[in-house]
Amino acid sequence: MRFFNTAGPVVPEDHYCIPPLERLDHAEVLRLIEQKKYFVLHAPRQTGKTSALLALMDELNRGGTYRCVYVNVEIGQSAREDVAAAMRAVLSQLAREAEYALHDLFVQQVWRDMLERAGPHAGLEEVLSRWAAADATPLVLLIDEIDALVGDTLLAVLRQLRSGYRHRPRRFPQSVILCGVRDVRDYRIRSNAGNAVVAGGSAFNVRAASLRLGDFSRAETEALLTQHTQETGQAWTEEARREIWDLTRGQPWLVNALAYDACFQTEIGRDRGRPVTAQAIHAARERIILRRETHLDQLTDKLREERVRRVVEPVLSGTRDAEAIPPDDLQYVRDLGLVRATGPIGIANPIYREVIPRDLTSTTQAGLHHDPAWYVGRDGRLDVVALLAAFQEFFREHSEHWVERFQYKEAGPQLLLQAFLQRIQQRGQNRTRIRPGPHAHGPADRPAGAPRRAHRGQDGHRVQDPPPELGTDSARGTRPDPRLHGSLRSRGRPPRGFRPHREQVVGRQGVPQRPPRRGHVRYGLGHVARRGQAMPE
Repeated sequence: MRFFNTAGPVVPEDHYCIPPLERLDHAEVLRLIEQKKYFVLHAPRQTGKTSALLALMDELNRGGTYRCVYVNVEIGQSAREDVAAAMRAVLSQLAREAEYALHDLFVQQVWRDMLERAGPHAGLEEVLSRWAAADATPLVLLIDEIDALVGDTLLAVLRQLRSGYRHRPRRFPQSVILCGVRDVRDYRIRSNAGNAVVAGGSAFNVRAASLRLGDFSRAETEALLTQHTQETGQAWTEEARREIWDLTRGQPWLVNALAYDACFQTEIGRDRGRPVTAQAIHAARERIILRRETHLDQLTDKLREERVRRVVEPVLSGTRDAEAIPPDDLQYVRDLGLVRATGPIGIANPIYREVIPRDLTSTTQAGLHHDPAWYVGRDGRLDVVALLAAFQEFFREHSEHWVERFQYKEAGPQLLLQAFLQRIQQRGQNRTRIRPGPHAHGPADRPAGAPRRAHRGQDGHRVQDPPPELGTDSARGTRPDPRLHGSLRSRGRPPRGFRPHREQVVGRQGVPQRPPRRGHVRYGLGHVARRGQAMPE
């Protein structure tokens, strides 16, 4: 039985998939190869680049017009600036791939001697030249993960390809496709030899075209989901289909990850008699985010780069001043897939829009100690007005200290609000389900203006009840939390950590009211008392 693929190239026998070559400009690719062009195919990570290259190799080799070999040069990344070590790894990989794809042992037999004789800065050119001349059938080379190489190693590969370019097709590959996340012209290669930065476009100035592999269209997303229904009989509700598109905007890994989690990761999802619902997609989204999948981790790791910050920070802060963003930085972030490839600058899809602030505020969330029970009514509804009032109070007292911790300081207030709300939401999930409540200031089951229940403490003073679930979890019927025992007694003081909202922020029913007099604080609905005094009757 086939399934949704979230790791590695697609295998049509094992995975639901959109035919990879249908996602390319197939006719343009074949035209460029026929015209002996060297060109670039780039796209964000896990969008199907490798699958497309492998499908292209199979097609060309079946046709018999060309000999085509795919090689992934990421194996040379660990060598970093050691060009000799990197070339040994790359040529060894090329020899294996030639044997697997073409049953050709030529490279396997000659690469070591040629590398030793020509040296690491000419060995690759020598091997490709001799290999192309050994057979009259033109050679096409597909180089994947080219931007995994760094520094002088990357320069050595690009310059050897450029050097042999004029000898094609008789004594060098007829066509070479460089595949990576970015266009080669956007590379900024730091050479240790001259302590200089070399532009990729200069090192590889024979590039004829740059093709970008896009996300799924809505029709392709629908077609992928339909394959599952056709093979298993499990249907998708219209809301679920729409939700997948709305959350992912066709990003291939996200589409497959949501569908796989909803259909294969839970017992209910594996029941093929049950249709997949929008609620199942929502739950899958949350699980994927909380698992910190590699795809999302790789994406958010880029947020630490300064050129990424210059683009993403205005989006988070709401300024979006496109004229102030360097064009090269914008193109780089678009190539990474963080923002939309075309149109107004914005985060690429709603899942990334949620993950990015979560990642930027993760340590801040850990330092916040607000409990969701302080803002939940007895019916489980969230008291939004009280929550926002508490944030305003928190922001006035602590914003300068917290915002300075953010790398994205211009978006600091927005990120701090995100951290505050996310902390409440996460803790609420661990305690009980929180439902959004009306805008009334207080639990929905208490009439507006009515005071909270009060009782007498051990010293005889009347004390306001704590917010529901602070000392007792009514949903589970547990005993009061011993850590809070005694914190609600005497002199009308709220529990430690609870900050009373001030009336200059918001009052009953969300209407601003006059602030209490100096030395007074307000507790609950309209109750004003001197500091240290008991709650009014």
